[in-house]
Amino acid sequence: MLFSTTSYTAILATTLAFISLSSPAVQAHSWADCIDWKFNSSGGKQDWTDKGGKCLGYARRFPTGKAFGSLDHADPSRHYQQAGNPNSALPCSDHKHGKDVGSDETRPSLPSAAYGGKYGAMTVTTVGDTLCVRWPAKNHAEKNEDDTKVQINFSKSKDSKDPSQQELLKNTIALLPYKNCNANSNSDRRACGGCFKVPVRAQGIYLLQWRWELNKGEWYTSCADIQIGGSGGGSSGTSVGSVSKIVNNLVDVAKGKGKGKGKGKGKGKGKGKGKGKGKH
Repeated sequence: MLFSTTSYTAILATTLAFISLSSPAVQAHSWADCIDWKFNSSGGKQDWTDKGGKCLGYARRFPTGKAFGSLDHADPSRHYQQAGNPNSALPCSDHKHGKDVGSDETRPSLPSAAYGGKYGAMTVTTVGDTLCVRWPAKNHAEKNEDDTKVQINFSKSKDSKDPSQQELLKNTIALLPYKNCNANSNSDRRACGGCFKVPVRAQGIYLLQWRWELNKGEWYTSCADIQIGGSGGGSSGTSVGSVSKIVNNLVDVAKGKGKGKGKGKGKGKGKGKGKGKGKH
């Protein structure tokens, strides 16, 4: 049976459309795009789009200036899928292990080294403050999709190496609905997010883990350092470590001046009295 060119083209187009609809979306894996999202206006519907606010704190080594939701096409990509038993897998990508290795989000010896310059700023906050985290939908916020949860895990120990995944699971402080998104005709780039209260912790730097389960046992994570108390951060891109060093240097200078004055007075008085008594 012979087909006309028009008939063949129509059949081919229909077949391709069916394959497109029945196949899972490519690169449809998410990550935490922003750790400290600030809305432009309070009240009303939350606007997670770029027009609705700005980001003041990011995950480790997060490149700024990129289009929202585009980092699954970057090299390296931003999404990290835990391998093996997800409850004992690496909590943060080392860019070596994982079903999707993602970007290097390990903790450097000096946490501030993962922020500032070409990377976004570290989040600086206080106990009881509200933090809002943003992520791209990546085709998983549709009506026919389950509204899975995003875990927010917050380490207990400050200023220390990253805890294990098992330890983090003992410190889940929030479960956020994944499909809390704004409308967008591009289901891949829909902006989503959720908010939570900063738990009670002493002043210091802690690990926050954003962790999302796409399918059963299929977990994706993003890791960020959170400084509770202190100063720095903000949208300037200045790292917390830089600000802390400046503050500490000023304190040292002030202490040094104080000691200098004290020594000067003590020596002056002692020498003066000694000489005077000797002459008489």
